[in-house]
Amino acid sequence: MSFYGKSSPMRPIWAGLLSLLSLLLISTCAVAQSDSTPKWDLFVGYQWLHPGISVPAPFGNPNSPTAYDVPDMSAGFGTALTYNVDPHWGGELDFGQNWGSSNYETTISAGPRFMARTEYANYFLHGLLSYNRLSINGLNTGQDGIGAILGGGMDLPFTKKFAWRVFEADYVWGRHNYAPDASPSFPDLRRPELQGVRLRTGIVFAWGGAPALTPSASCSVQPIEVMVGEPITATVSASNFNPKHTLAYSWTGNGGQVNGKDTTANIDTANAAPGTYAVTVHVNDPKEKNNNEASCSANYTVKPLPPKNPPTMSLSASPTELVTGGTVNLTASCTSPDNVSTSVANWTSSAGTISGSGSSATLNTTGIPAGTVTVTATCTDSRGLTGQGSAQVTLENPPPPPVNKALEARLLLHSVYFPTGLPPVKDPNAGLIASQRRTLETLATDFKTYLQARPDAHLVLEGHADMRGSDAFNQALSERRVDRVKSFLVEQGIPESDIETKAYGKQRNLTTAEVKDSIEQNAELTPEERQRALARIEVIKLASNRRVDITLKAAGETETSVRQFPFNATDALTLIGGRESEMKKPAARRPMKKPVQKP
Repeated sequence: MSFYGKSSPMRPIWAGLLSLLSLLLISTCAVAQSDSTPKWDLFVGYQWLHPGISVPAPFGNPNSPTAYDVPDMSAGFGTALTYNVDPHWGGELDFGQNWGSSNYETTISAGPRFMARTEYANYFLHGLLSYNRLSINGLNTGQDGIGAILGGGMDLPFTKKFAWRVFEADYVWGRHNYAPDASPSFPDLRRPELQGVRLRTGIVFAWGGAPALTPSASCSVQPIEVMVGEPITATVSASNFNPKHTLAYSWTGNGGQVNGKDTTANIDTANAAPGTYAVTVHVNDPKEKNNNEASCSANYTVKPLPPKNPPTMSLSASPTELVTGGTVNLTASCTSPDNVSTSVANWTSSAGTISGSGSSATLNTTGIPAGTVTVTATCTDSRGLTGQGSAQVTLENPPPPPVNKALEARLLLHSVYFPTGLPPVKDPNAGLIASQRRTLETLATDFKTYLQARPDAHLVLEGHADMRGSDAFNQALSERRVDRVKSFLVEQGIPESDIETKAYGKQRNLTTAEVKDSIEQNAELTPEERQRALARIEVIKLASNRRVDITLKAAGETETSVRQFPFNATDALTLIGGRESEMKKPAARRPMKKPVQKP
């Protein structure tokens, strides 16, 4: 007898359930199972039924019966007892009953059940053959029939003995005979098929089965005997743990340094005294609360080393003193007190570039400053023992180029002079007239050449102002003058770091006697020019104090510029100025404060 006819609408459901069963069978090999499967489990819970059958209406005419759709039965209970052959397969005996509207339906079924057990949930499918009793109020025939149940569900285990069946969904099929109540003209009512849906939820109790296996661990070391300093590898093999859980490994030992956190550990015996030791590992499953740990130990022996003497080594350099930029030949000599073979390598130096291999190398000192360079190399014998040697090389700077005597004689320093009141606050770059610019350009050219022979040389600029004006005004004016000379020299290419500035205001004015002596000693003046200058000595004195003196410092020697006013310059009158000592009279109609004269 077929479970369904050719036109049965449940064919797709059958196909889907069979596909699900195939997937569960295929995936079984990839799902970890518990080592202890209960031998029996019992489900007890609530059951709801949609009968899915139409029968002849009670008290009807068999030759003209009326269909009666059996309503849903929301009251009911179900139970199933399963004997588990192995973790997946079991034989199930099922009983279920529903009632409602004075009708009831009872099934007694038996058949195989397949269950996939995972860490967090159990999924099952079952296919059962059934005795199906359907009792319809008012019909005394067709109650007993045969059928089948096909379905599955999911259980959530809380403990090994207790679980919650979250759901069970079954297709319930049954064949009944109502021949006394429907003539052959009505085959669907005469031999109707029950094609129902049954839903369940409830509690699952489990018992029996093999007890859970006790976790264990087995340790080994390789090799079991070593000399001091030789490494040892320890391994552990754990069994009877849940294979889906990640285990934690804790290694300890009483001889040598033990390093490991997984199934393998390394033992460093470099600092271990000779003797017999043990390494121990503790294995733990953090996800399990009980029966979740094991430990084991393995012994090993550390033997003393035979006497070993490291090699001795010496280095020699040729030459040991040289001017930076040259090369040094290096030679290493290495011997072993135990007469084993040795080799030299790892040439290094604190500066410069070293090249070579074996017992010879070359040090190139190009581009490194003067000082001491340390060269080292390592000698290693065939047993791995090492020795080091070093040598030192002293580097000296090359001698400076000779000073150009003609340049040194030509590098005569001249003071630079400014017109009255220049440069002003609003234009600090003003005030250098053409003749004074030429003086500074010549000085800059000669000084840059001089620096090549005397790199330590530098210039000191000292600014002055004449006696007119307040102290604060003259101090600021002398600072602007010395800053203008400095900026001009930097523009000519003299490094700013080679220039030092000072400003004195009117603190160090030349006296009338000093100016007069300078005029009389000036060989560039004719007697007539000298006489005219002496005749205007006070004006010349003011012009002589509007200046910046230049001092050259090199190699501990100092040379100060000649403070000689440039009478023969084409723009000398601009520097001398007019009669600045006279005061302008205030206008008659508009009284004004007496202006402060600019020096």
